[in-house]
Amino acid sequence: MNYFSRHPHVAGILFASIFGLTFMFTKVLLEDVTPVGIIAYRFTLAIVTMEGLRRTKLIKVSFKHKPLSAVLLVAVFQPVLYFLFETTGIQYVSSSEAGMMIALIPIVVAILSPFFGRERPNLFQVGFIGLSVSGVLFINLMKSNIGEEISFLGIGLVFMAVVSAALFNMFSRRAREAFQPVDITYVMMLTGAVVFNTIYIVQLLLDQNIAGYVTLLQGQTVLPLLYLGVVASVGGFFLVNTSLSKLPAHVSSVYANVATIVAVIAGAVFLNESILWFHWIGAAMIVTGVYGTNRFRRRSTV
Repeated sequence: MNYFSRHPHVAGILFASIFGLTFMFTKVLLEDVTPVGIIAYRFTLAIVTMEGLRRTKLIKVSFKHKPLSAVLLVAVFQPVLYFLFETTGIQYVSSSEAGMMIALIPIVVAILSPFFGRERPNLFQVGFIGLSVSGVLFINLMKSNIGEEISFLGIGLVFMAVVSAALFNMFSRRAREAFQPVDITYVMMLTGAVVFNTIYIVQLLLDQNIAGYVTLLQGQTVLPLLYLGVVASVGGFFLVNTSLSKLPAHVSSVYANVATIVAVIAGAVFLNESILWFHWIGAAMIVTGVYGTNRFRRRSTV
């Protein structure tokens, strides 16, 4: 843990690589489990893992004399809102396309910064923000030209996930003034488990299928759920919070580019998703826009 605190950029690359594969595993699980079920199982595994680590004293979690409202606000945006939007949205778009859109997180961070008392985007940044947004529009315009169906619902849901992630970045930076990364991660996992298990169980009761909760025990779902619940949720979010505790939000969020590359490659290699020439051009526009937005920012403490 101390290693990642001393090397936050390594933490950034690792969490982005881990999250890049989550789109693929989520897409696989959607064949057997509902979106809310996936999230419920994921955070159940995550909090059980973290509680085990806490009880064996491998990690220390402390909330004494700390403003819990600050960290609960973080948990509202990530995992609650983010995963509701992302997991539902990925039903309507490919995992590769979802990964490309996630690269827009730093762009939304730059756009929202003025509302949090931070710097306004300068002229260069506005141009690069436009380039990234144009990349998303270009991909969908080309899809329509070759007769592929465009899911505006899916695009809208994934974009709302992007906004939630951007707000998480900002509020997490504030929370780290009082909390350690492991504290924030623990609250996120606990909140996710409580909220999504409640929703999922209510759904199962309404469908008169409470026995469906044992879907977790099916062989084909175990490995993807372990990856999402333990590797991505516990490991990934600890690395995110460590990175955000040491790096400005706009720097940490740039690692979404790595997640995009991993998501695109995983979708093509493991899910046989079609990655056409316009996907690559659009992805290049998005990533270049993100780089430029952060390259030409003024010095600040965002």
